[in-house]
Amino acid sequence: MHPVTENAVVACAHRLGVVGLAASQRFVSIQGRAVLTEPDPVGKPIVGCPNVGPTIKPCTATLPVKTGYSRLLRINGRPVCLDILEGLTDGTPPGSVTYSVRQAGQTLVEASA
Repeated sequence: MHPVTENAVVACAHRLGVVGLAASQRFVSIQGRAVLTEPDPVGKPIVGCPNVGPTIKPCTATLPVKTGYSRLLRINGRPVCLDILEGLTDGTPPGSVTYSVRQAGQTLVEASA
């Protein structure tokens, strides 16, 4: 598993909706990019989701993370996001569309859950 940086690609399950990432901490970086920690990436915008229709809402924001924060690795007391991260989006059907990491943004550092 790899820690996730702000350079990562995180997308909704519809594949084209990309999450706009911004790290909530600036203490630790890998290859010049800040590492994401809890509560990242909750509440971030999703752009480009193709899931549209008359009664269908595309994914436009991330909801709470279901899994993917390290239990061991912390920065300033907050768990680091790992590339196994997964959470829900606000897209339809409610409570079933997920977002996940496609690329961690770095491959230099490895970590454990």
